[in-house]
This record gives sequence, C-alpha cells and structure tokens, in this order.
Amino acid sequence: MLFMRFAIDAVFLDRDGRVVRAVPDLRPWVPIVAARAADAVLELPAGTIGRTGTQVGDVLRFA
Repeated sequence: MLFMRFAIDAVFLDRDGRVVRAVPDLRPWVPIVAARAADAVLELPAGTIGRTGTQVGDVLRFA
C-alpha cells in the first residue's frame, strides 16, 4: 500500500472475514503496519469505512 497514488481505506480481515483492523483515509506514501491476525486486506475507496460504519469485529461476507 506504500506505492499508491491516492488515499484509500484499508480493512484487514482474518480467515473468517472478521475485521481485525480498519484504517480510514490512508494517504499515499505513508507506510502502515498490518494487523498481526490479518489474512487479507480489502482496499476500498477513501471514505468507505466511515460511510458504512465498518468497525473491528464486523464480519464481511462475499457472494
């Protein structure tokens, strides 16, 4: 996520799809430490976390 050109939201998920860390408005060229329990990261348009109310503990399902 270090070499992106625009701000994003990053949601770190464990194997069950549970949010273990949510980082809103991550700016370009700013390093970030991933969550220890994360198995995947979902990169979303900036503002999505706030707009959807996503928080640690939520479970995301993909159909």
